[in-house]
Amino acid sequence: MASRVVAVILAVLAGASAAHGSEPWWNETQVYGTNANSGGSTGVFVGLTLIQSAAAKGAVCLDGSLPGYHLHRGFGSGANSWLVNLEGGGWCNDVSSCVFRKGSRRGSSNHMERQLQFTGIMSNRPGENPDFYNWNRVKVRYCDGGSFTGDGSNAAAGLYFRGQRIWQAAMDDLMAQGMRYANQALLAGCSAGGVSTILHCDEFRGLFPSNTRVKCLADAGMFLDTVDVRGRREMRSFFDGIVRLQGSGRSLPRSCTTHMDKTSCFFPQNVVPNIQTPTFILNTAYDVWQLQQSVAPKTADPQGLWSKCRTNHAYCNSNQLQFLQGFRNQMLDSVRGFSASRQNGMFINSCFAHCQSERQDTWYANNSPRLGNKRIAEAVGDWFLERGDAKYTDCAYPCDNTCHHLVFRGDH
Repeated sequence: MASRVVAVILAVLAGASAAHGSEPWWNETQVYGTNANSGGSTGVFVGLTLIQSAAAKGAVCLDGSLPGYHLHRGFGSGANSWLVNLEGGGWCNDVSSCVFRKGSRRGSSNHMERQLQFTGIMSNRPGENPDFYNWNRVKVRYCDGGSFTGDGSNAAAGLYFRGQRIWQAAMDDLMAQGMRYANQALLAGCSAGGVSTILHCDEFRGLFPSNTRVKCLADAGMFLDTVDVRGRREMRSFFDGIVRLQGSGRSLPRSCTTHMDKTSCFFPQNVVPNIQTPTFILNTAYDVWQLQQSVAPKTADPQGLWSKCRTNHAYCNSNQLQFLQGFRNQMLDSVRGFSASRQNGMFINSCFAHCQSERQDTWYANNSPRLGNKRIAEAVGDWFLERGDAKYTDCAYPCDNTCHHLVFRGDH
């Protein structure tokens, strides 16, 4: 079977603001050549619940509006099982980008969709989501721009950096909605939500009694502290801006901040070695977000030598592919110690993609990506339910013909 290529009509994908600009270039309104947003699913639409108790706690979005979540109740054998999915969508790292963001659904509940379609790991259909379809499934909306870590404000700009408080208010509300009675719970998230999942994983574990099965799934959250094609660390500079602006340091895991600087502890690679809670890392070895924003960003490529490779891996020359193989090696090195623990799981495929758990075509479909003849949903289910070992690492590109590669039309 030939590799699946998903053509992206808009050259924007995940809500991160440009490193030094005010407008988000990667805007998670996904418009694909086929199967639009749902990745082929006809999943249920779930309404938005605003957290009314949040205001009194100062737990508000960037613009001061109430945070919220979408909850679809579980049933049958899943009535006391909970899946909490932290929404992704990039970050803002300076005042201007956060001001821009607060006028969107990424910074204000006034602009959020009143309903979201639940697909992939959020689907309520056993044929689309075999192990989690009848759980209580929650999508916690992301409106703080700092992966649920900030604790501060900027009065002059009318900005509230309250991500940590939003996290706590959402968890308090969900516990009151019945999550306190969970017999098993999974915290998950993709992209910036994957970072959030790693940063808050042990906190989530702490909400429940010790006999409750609690685990975490981070999808496309392994943003690496890597050098770009000009030898600079664009992502470190970007994350440093977030941590300083939003006052995130106080919320980052102390297991990391006791021996590393705060910006380093925003990078999941420095947090996962000390996570106590069983965790599953789902990532592509050639994450297209990182390829475009931190490995070969436009700022590091003034002559446009990477412009074609950035948008379509098929146009990468041998030198560029060699550089990307080095990035893959860093990705694998970053999880080497993590993967040695029996409690952890891993699925790292050699695809040019970003986020694979929430799209139906990559999570669980007839032609979904596979490693060890396991689709992602099967590998995650095996790991969570302890049906067997679930550690899968792909060989280097171009050996995998099950990938759903992302291809962009035009450079950005």
